[in-house]
Amino acid sequence: MDKIIVKGGSTRLQGEVTIEGAKNAVLPLLAATILPSKGQTILHNVPILSDVFTMNNVVRGLDVQVSFDQDHNMVTVDATGDLLDEAPYEYVSQMRASIVVLGPILARNGHAKVSMPGGCTIGSRPIDLHLKGLEALGAKISQVGGDITATTDGLQGANIYMDFPSVGATQNLMMAATLAQGTTIIENAAREPEIVDLAILLNKMGSDIRGAGTETLIINGVDKLHGAEHDVVQDRIEAGTFMVAAAMTSGDVLIKSAIWEHNRPLISKLQEMGVEVTEESDGIRIKSDVNRLKPVTVKTLPHPGFPTDMQAQFTALMTVVNGESTMIETVFENRFQHLEEMRRMGLHSEILRDTALIRGGQPLQGAQVMSTDLRASAALILIGMVADGTTSVGELSHLDRGYYKFHEKLAALGADIKRING
Repeated sequence: MDKIIVKGGSTRLQGEVTIEGAKNAVLPLLAATILPSKGQTILHNVPILSDVFTMNNVVRGLDVQVSFDQDHNMVTVDATGDLLDEAPYEYVSQMRASIVVLGPILARNGHAKVSMPGGCTIGSRPIDLHLKGLEALGAKISQVGGDITATTDGLQGANIYMDFPSVGATQNLMMAATLAQGTTIIENAAREPEIVDLAILLNKMGSDIRGAGTETLIINGVDKLHGAEHDVVQDRIEAGTFMVAAAMTSGDVLIKSAIWEHNRPLISKLQEMGVEVTEESDGIRIKSDVNRLKPVTVKTLPHPGFPTDMQAQFTALMTVVNGESTMIETVFENRFQHLEEMRRMGLHSEILRDTALIRGGQPLQGAQVMSTDLRASAALILIGMVADGTTSVGELSHLDRGYYKFHEKLAALGADIKRING
């Protein structure tokens, strides 16, 4: 089993780092490649991540031709043949994001069967909003033995109000509505950059979607979609992780290709803390002096609020800032599991329901810790860089879901870090 070994203490990150295409964008984009009945779809800037391989296999399991050119970060998909209507349990069970194939399969075939999805244990993340929305579009839904079956004689446009701006549900309903008859209006829709990226691809395929990035989506259904070519948007969470890494090591790092607007909530909190953040022509530069940073209060919210996917990493930053910082997690109920592992490294914290009080500036020591989820794995590595002694981080299957060569990128910036087997 692989482990990452970090020697911390006086690490100061300096240099440049280039981020990959967004994991959270490419997975629904791959699901969208199911929709075209004519032509190939080519995705560029595809990150080489275990979740991408899993989603490729989910799509491939529908009797769709999928090829992944890793040398050029390009996936080519041909879904023009007859499509199977049952997503393979072997792969769907590995990843929650795979539920987004339900809408595209149903739209193409009129029938879809998908197992209840698996993935990180950071919260219940119910799929009720997905199913409620599909029912509004005219689907009949049944759940038997862990499988979801949806059938329709033809999806019809509808007005859908979402009780919560779920990213996955918004994506599923967007894709299903592209081939529905009439107009679909989704209110209180998710507004993340990944929603906008999906809408761009779908419109390239011939759909008619307006309002992406706002709380109201208007989708005029079309009869058929065709293949298209698209560059996956850059990963704002990977960019944010390196921003935090630079900030907590008193670093000076240029995060190349990072998009200011996509990272605005994080940038605002970094600046409030005292970190120098500068937009440059080819990315975002972070300069920091940990001794001058101030404690802050952060509350995770759906976009454009502070992203829950940056909560663990920002909590790691709070550990090196003198004083008491506050992290409030409103999106996922189980997303403080990493604090137990951080306590093994000397973290002083207290959890009160959805709020963690972080008493920063205390001595941190290297320890043997285990990742509890994708973002927690990165956070533990970041603390390892500033803790005295050596830290060993295990359960790297989580890390590999969302970060490509994370340890190599940190090493290139000056971290004393390596990945070993055993």
